[in-house]
Parts: sequence; C-alpha cells; structure tokens
Amino acid sequence: MSKLEIKDLQVQVATEDGPKQILKGVTLTIADGETHAIMGPNGSGKSTLAYSVAGHPKYEVTGGSVLLDGEEVLEMSVDERARAGLFLAMQYPVEVPGVSVANFLRTAKTAIDGEAPKLRTWVKDVNKALGDLNLDATFSHRSVNEGFSGGEKKRHEIAQLELLDPKVAILDETDSGLDIDALKVVSEGVNRFRGQPGKGVLLITHYTRILRYIQPDHVHVFVDGRVAESGGAELADELEANGYDKYLVAAR
Repeated sequence: MSKLEIKDLQVQVATEDGPKQILKGVTLTIADGETHAIMGPNGSGKSTLAYSVAGHPKYEVTGGSVLLDGEEVLEMSVDERARAGLFLAMQYPVEVPGVSVANFLRTAKTAIDGEAPKLRTWVKDVNKALGDLNLDATFSHRSVNEGFSGGEKKRHEIAQLELLDPKVAILDETDSGLDIDALKVVSEGVNRFRGQPGKGVLLITHYTRILRYIQPDHVHVFVDGRVAESGGAELADELEANGYDKYLVAAR
C-alpha cells in the first residue's frame, strides 16, 4: 500500500527581484494503485510541484505538507525521500560523464536498499529491464546520458524506475521529445510499473498523446500554481479540444 498526500503546498523561488511564489496551495492525494495526470500551460508550476516533492534545493517550501504513507517528506533529505519510495523522472536528465549506466544503476540500488544486489541476479535484471525498453545490453557500458538521444534518455529513466522499484513515481514530461515508437515503449514501461500492487504515478504532461497509452484515473488542470479543476480521463479530451483559455481567464 502507498499513499502520497500533498496538502496546501506553497513554494517560492529566489529571483533578482526577490522571492516569487510559484505554488499557491496545491492539494492532491495519490492513493494506492492510482495514476494522476497533471496538465497545464507553460509556467503554471507543474515541474515546480515535481521538484519540490523530490527535494530540489532551488525551491523553498513556505507552507503545507507532503506525506508519504503518513510520514512527512519535507523533513527528509533528497536521498531519504528516495529510500522512502519516491522516484522522479526528470524532463531533462543530467549527463554524468565517466560513470557507466551499469555502475550508476547498481550504486543507486545499493543506496536505496541498504545493501548491494547480488551481482549475477542484478546483471540479469538490468539486461531484462534494458531489453524491455529496446536498449541493447551494451547500453549499460555507456556513460550516463552522455551522447544519448532524447528517446534513450527517457527509456533509461524508465529502466531506473523498474529496477529501483519505488512506491510513487513522479514523471515530469516523460513524453517530451519522443517519437511515436519511443513513446509506446516508454508507456509500456510505465504501465508495467503501475500494474504492480502498491504503486502510484503522478504524470506531468502538456499533451494528451501519452494518455492514449497510459490511462489516468484522475486528470488535474494546473493554472497559476493551483489545481483549477479535476476530473476523469475525459477531462484530458476536453483540454485537447478546447485548450486552457477558460482556466487562464478565470485565474486573472
């Protein structure tokens, strides 16, 4: 069982003109087995929500709470949040020259589990995860994200998701820059993860195309640092047809 509860979350960032509030009281609960999609225009605060929950130091939480299975996430360090069961797939994954994918994955798994995985089993698990995402076994010898295509970066993120096995996955625009084939492969990986018991997914996206492959239980419209409206999967279809205009007008 897993539950992520975001309660009245308020976040600001430092700017040249002083602090700027980005999140203005976000409340959202991702229960066990649920997939939530957040959609909204550029600058609405979607990525800020993802990075704030994950613990990025750029974002200062000024109010509210984030609970994972009843424990206050905001009191945890970034690595403690990961060990507690939070996972963030970034919109722009960072390059780590000189560190192989194999070493990176094994180090991350060891840090989360508190002990190193058995090597023989681990190699099989890694090769299977990469194969499921149409990545050759030799991919594990490459430096993390260095020279990767957009699709390779995103597929590598989903391989991490499968191998690290968190409770809740926060996916920040995982569909960004993907062609249709890569989108299908990545979506299948997310669906394998969320099909397991005790998992939750928070999927941030601009477009409905990924929602054709990953069916959300709930869709939330994000505007001006708040949830403007929530509904079922049909809300995404309405956004595709009509855009965000009515929400932007109401937020002025």
